Amino acid sequence: MSTLRNKVQLVGNVGNDPEIKDFEGGKKLANLVVATNEKYTNDKGEKIEQTEWHRLVAWGKTAEIIERYVVKGKEIAIEGKLTHRSYDDKNGEKRFITEVVITELLLLGSK
Repeated sequence: MSTLRNKVQLVGNVGNDPEIKDFEGGKKLANLVVATNEKYTNDKGEKIEQTEWHRLVAWGKTAEIIERYVVKGKEIAIEGKLTHRSYDDKNGEKRFITEVVITELLLLGSK
């Protein structure tokens, strides 16, 4: 069961062109957001579509694949782990970020 701890799986559409950062030594970082949609009927019989946005981060080879093949609107499936971090903004206020660090990536849909 330890392999099930902190595992996230998402299938959705990329909301923006990925931001790619290059570091010394050739290491790459990709930042992107993915929208997942859930459709259901509420207790009044109304059809509801709810969209959730997820911040994603990828390093190394996965970031290289994202840089090469992933653009806004592309459908992808990912597996990763949920992480939390904080930073102080320019006004000195503490900000918190939750994001998924991608460990597996599957490109879906057409080009």
